[in-house]
Amino acid sequence: MPQAAVLETSSGTLHLDRTRLMGVVNVTPDSFSDGGLHASTEAAVGRALQLVEQGADIIDIGGESTRPGSPRVPLEEELARVIPVVERVVQSVQVPVSVDTYKAEVARRAIEAGASIVNDVTALRGDPDMARIVGKAKVPVVLMHSLWPPETMQKDPQYVDVVEDVSWFLEERARYAMGFGVPRDRIVLDPGIGFGKTLEHNLALLRDIPRLAALGYPLLVGPSRKSFLGMLLDRPVDQRLAGTAGAVALCAALGAHIVRVHDVREMRDVVRVVDAVVWQV
Repeated sequence: MPQAAVLETSSGTLHLDRTRLMGVVNVTPDSFSDGGLHASTEAAVGRALQLVEQGADIIDIGGESTRPGSPRVPLEEELARVIPVVERVVQSVQVPVSVDTYKAEVARRAIEAGASIVNDVTALRGDPDMARIVGKAKVPVVLMHSLWPPETMQKDPQYVDVVEDVSWFLEERARYAMGFGVPRDRIVLDPGIGFGKTLEHNLALLRDIPRLAALGYPLLVGPSRKSFLGMLLDRPVDQRLAGTAGAVALCAALGAHIVRVHDVREMRDVVRVVDAVVWQV
């Protein structure tokens, strides 16, 4: 059975005694998953409220696409996309709001606006000030493995042993975060499915979720609509719902505490079935 955990946020204690759903809100014109469907403030806020109604336990708001090959977004543009959405969402929902960014200033402004989690796909490597910001704020931080930057991360990624290499990286990043004052119980690890990995690398990481969960931190996994599902199933991004459901069920059964998903309503049913069997709730 997966190990229960808790995550302390400014919005309250999130008990990880069952699989929690992080709902994705992309305030971007070029997201791989929705192609800019929620790029405006109004659309993004509406989507966030819809995801909470469908059962999201966390809302993750991002203003820069990190899909392979995506260009970087200037700071002021990302702030203009993200902060108005965070401000309005935190006033309207009771669940924690996460900001998906590697820029320290975006994180700082989002925290001031009420965000209670920082989700950094670079694991504090993308901006030298990020560790100081999250350490000072004492907010939970998601540390994700990636072969940064997106422009090159999918160009022949190689590992000696992908699970061992990713595990070592995540442990080192957790120690680094704690060195800047981030409490251990506010660190979440993410193996970074699709971020500098081949199909086989992704499958190996999913297969060895128990090994990653055994590192002793809450584990977040994001398989939703990813390209490895397209490779396996020969499906475009808008036809990967069933494949995502299979991956989410596997993640939940093997010990992931949080799954980051786009289709919250459907994935809520998936994890409820798994939780009834595995977590017995």
